[in-house]
Amino acid sequence: MGVTRYTQIGLDRLIRLEWLDKTADLVLAGNSAQDIKVRLQEDLQASFVSANTEVRGSIDKTITILMKVWLNVPADLKLLQVDGIDLLKNIPRQDHLAIHWGMLMAGYPFWASVATQTGRLLKLQGAVVAAHVQRRVREHYGERETVARRVRYVLRSFLDWGVLKETEERGVYDTGLSSHLDEPRLIEWLIRASLHAKESGSASLKDLINSPSLFPFYLAPIQAERISAETAEIDILRHGLDDDLIVLKKRRI
Repeated sequence: MGVTRYTQIGLDRLIRLEWLDKTADLVLAGNSAQDIKVRLQEDLQASFVSANTEVRGSIDKTITILMKVWLNVPADLKLLQVDGIDLLKNIPRQDHLAIHWGMLMAGYPFWASVATQTGRLLKLQGAVVAAHVQRRVREHYGERETVARRVRYVLRSFLDWGVLKETEERGVYDTGLSSHLDEPRLIEWLIRASLHAKESGSASLKDLINSPSLFPFYLAPIQAERISAETAEIDILRHGLDDDLIVLKKRRI
């Protein structure tokens, strides 16, 4: 198998929530890709030691990620992105974090991988040790120092978003903000985003609702029929007596 987003890391920067909000707002306002890039360069300069955009420095790499999340998405994520933009227009601002989270998971499955290990450790231990997350993620992506460093970027992003909080012990984090989500359209969309983050493109509904990759959120129960009524992007298959298998119809990576 060739290189895909499921084998690439991609995320090599801290991604602040306010930057994603700004990017999405610019998309919502109908700005062109070039105008969005210029605005982001102007607005993010103060957050970087060097604002030199003549070379491909930190600010440019960050903008590339932000635009890949909300503008330059892969072809198979276009419908998810369009529906995500529509949700941003119609749901309360406090729930926008969940939509940014879903788009990052889908576009950068490495984010979902770090989130999964973080969520599992929170459930098992009530706290997260950064070194433990790094070790578990390296089991999938390889024993490279690059992987450990990229995990640190994602964990720092979790801290910035407020879904983790620091403790008195260095490298140990507690659970932070959590949200109860009960809007069916948002839950269906997050389930789709979670499927796009999986190389298999399928999972049981129960596993998706309770996925550790969605550790900052509590998803209200939803029927498989309601999900299929909201989108034509998935198929529903019976999976045991009391569960359903949710499958993406197309996979173009």
